[in-house]
Amino acid sequence: MEYILLVSAFALATLRLATPLIFAAMGGLMSERSGVINLALEGFMLMGAFTGAVVGYYFESAWAGWFAAGAVGLMIGLLYAFFVIALKAEQVITGMAFNLLVMGLIPFLTKILFNSTGSTPSLLVDDRFTFEPTIMAIAMVGLIAWWLYKTRSGLWVLFAGEHPEALATSGVSPAKVRWMAVTLSGFIAAWGGASLSLFLASSYSPMMTSGRGYMALAALIFGKWKPIPALMACLFFAFVDALQMRLQGLHIGSFEVPVQFIQILPYVVTVVALAGFIGKSQAPKALGQELH
Repeated sequence: MEYILLVSAFALATLRLATPLIFAAMGGLMSERSGVINLALEGFMLMGAFTGAVVGYYFESAWAGWFAAGAVGLMIGLLYAFFVIALKAEQVITGMAFNLLVMGLIPFLTKILFNSTGSTPSLLVDDRFTFEPTIMAIAMVGLIAWWLYKTRSGLWVLFAGEHPEALATSGVSPAKVRWMAVTLSGFIAAWGGASLSLFLASSYSPMMTSGRGYMALAALIFGKWKPIPALMACLFFAFVDALQMRLQGLHIGSFEVPVQFIQILPYVVTVVALAGFIGKSQAPKALGQELH
């Protein structure tokens, strides 16, 4: 009985930890399947986490914070699309610049709102989510998988990332498709950040994403830019994250393993997985290519 309870608790912890990764990976999927490299996922998540925590605190509602985070995600996604599509800025550099911009902007805003550059005030326990983001994340994967492969607009996104010239020949603007996909990318990834501050925690804390945006991008590559395999990769990385939490305080004989070595386990596994797999994963053919 204790074994069953332990396995059940570990499975639930894996699902909880996978939730922000799933949202971020699906946001990255939208952008990259349309042909736009998106390294700004970390920044999108941070902005979603901050907005969700602030609005959730003031309105005493996780749902208010959730929808506010989505709205801000739409705006920052639109801004990113403006730079990389309209201005044709280099996509990798622009993505990193967005991350740096958000990292600097949030402490400035917390200083104005709460006279502190650290964490935001905590939400009450009753104002936090309990399980809703996990259900929405799983449902989001199914919805995106159906939309991409079963609808006309979803196929436009796939063609924009594979054969934009063929899409243009058929009378559909690849640029408009990319604008839509990148904007939605910000919306979905921001929900990943909001799930951190409204679900896994009760407030925003500096750099609380801890590289999850990059880990989600790794899961996307590991999953060959496909929704269901990317979901499986997110669950795998979350499983390793849950495992490192359980292993903290581990003793081998009389020697206690330094906690820092255990905490880096998810990142080491991510790097090793990509190093052995990235050559076997084929990106969308027009990924990173400018439209003419």
